[in-house]
This record gives sequence, structure tokens and C-alpha cells, in this order.
Amino acid sequence: MPKPLPVIDVSAPICCAPLAAGPMSAEDAVELALRLKALADPARIQMMSLLMANPAREMTAGDLAAAVDVSGGTATHHLNQLRGAGLVTSERRGVNNFYRAEPASLEALRGVLDTCC
Repeated sequence: MPKPLPVIDVSAPICCAPLAAGPMSAEDAVELALRLKALADPARIQMMSLLMANPAREMTAGDLAAAVDVSGGTATHHLNQLRGAGLVTSERRGVNNFYRAEPASLEALRGVLDTCC
């Protein structure tokens, strides 16, 4: 049976001090790796780019699917990965979920990767 992946507490802030600040704990390393893994796909990066082009912008999975040339199911899968990592949020209105980027989460990731302490 495959080993289950750890679950990220997306309500908590991004984990830790910049990488250059010194050794990182194993827990922080796992949390950071899971968040970065959520971004490690070209379609997800394109979706984040579309959502971040205008921070107030909201798009449905169907809109994002058409924009990055994937099926609706594939777009939903990618968006669920991004939402699970705390990089996007969604709001259900009628039959659609509207997705928006969480710029603070991406800014926190940038801060962790910053080479300056």
C-alpha cells in the first residue's frame, strides 16, 4: 500500500525562515516541498499566472481549462492541488467554483527562497 502524503495546514502561514538562514527542520522541509510540488507543473504555473495577472480576478475551472488547453477535469485536478497547497482559494456560486490566487502565499514562498536573510 502506498505511503500517504502529509497534509498541509493551509490556514497556517508558509513555514519557515529563508533557506539561507540556516538548517531547516525536517517538518518545515516537507511542508515547503509539498507547496513547491503543487507548482511543479506547467499547466499549474500557467493557471497561477492567469489568476495573478489581476489579483481581484476570479476564473472558473472551465475558463482556466480553455486558457491553458486542458480538459475541464484536468483543470479541476490541478486547481485542487493548488488549493490544497493554499495557493488558490475557491468560492462556489451556483454550479460553478470561482478560483482566485492567494498572492500572500506566493509572496511567502518567495521569501523562503530568498537568498538574503
